[in-house]
Amino acid sequence: MPAQTIVPVEANLINALEDRGLRKTSARSAVTTRIETASGAFTAEQLCRDLPEVGRATVYRTIRHLVDAGALCKLPMLDGAPKYSVARNEHHHHTICSRCGAVEEFRHSTVERVMRSLEKEIDGDIVGHRMEIFITCSNCLAESNRGGSSGR
Repeated sequence: MPAQTIVPVEANLINALEDRGLRKTSARSAVTTRIETASGAFTAEQLCRDLPEVGRATVYRTIRHLVDAGALCKLPMLDGAPKYSVARNEHHHHTICSRCGAVEEFRHSTVERVMRSLEKEIDGDIVGHRMEIFITCSNCLAESNRGGSSGR
């Protein structure tokens, strides 16, 4: 088996921008580096707060380009403000805690079997799908069982 080269996430994000014909600027590099160091999902507003030296429009445009390039997943949240996470290479889905907003990825063969079954029943070609399951995460459940706040 050949050795696999590990490419840092930031390099992939920068490459995704360059592949869209965008120059590598210090502001875009700051955004992609911050995304790389984010622990889990993040909002555009969190990036704006973390990067006061980068213009708000640049943060939002960079995120949009990365989503369009498939480098970031855009996750709908119940409060209306989306969160984003770095897209992994393999197909996956997300669970989103409706209390604290924690995002986790999952893969399950049953989902893919359902999609193959649907292809037979849908008049047309399925070109893709995504799934977000809203949950109460185990941390929020434990907090509720202790009688504490839910993190909101």
